[in-house]
Amino acid sequence: MTKYKDANFNQDYINYVKKIAPKTNEARSLWHAFLVGGFICVIGQFIRYFLLYAFGLYGDELAGATSMILIFLGCLLTGFGVYDNIGHIAGGGSIVPITGFANSVCSPAMEFKSEGFVYGLAAKMFVVAGPIIVYGISASVLTGLIYFIIGLFTA
Repeated sequence: MTKYKDANFNQDYINYVKKIAPKTNEARSLWHAFLVGGFICVIGQFIRYFLLYAFGLYGDELAGATSMILIFLGCLLTGFGVYDNIGHIAGGGSIVPITGFANSVCSPAMEFKSEGFVYGLAAKMFVVAGPIIVYGISASVLTGLIYFIIGLFTA
């Protein structure tokens, strides 16, 4: 008898949520993500061309300078509260580029700055981005070891 009541309650709750939840237009959401993510990449490409032709940067210096400028712009827009509005419209289109990573580091730092520099800003800065950094570094080390081992056997 209890299982039947729980199942009935669960179905009633699911029906209630479907009734009050806003409907999502997936095609429009995908289109916005595509446009905004593409626009961020176009801005990055313009920055890259500017650094290439104006300062003669190339290779790793060009890639590093372009990344730093995009990270700075992401943090700046987060600080002014603009990047959250962009993210609301674009969804994943604003999260995937490097500016989204800058937003994920800067946003918690701003939120917890009132708790002080050590326990607020420094401790909470990598709440969102920390796992990405840890698993990204771990995956790159593992990939490097695999390539190293393969290189030992093929040399």
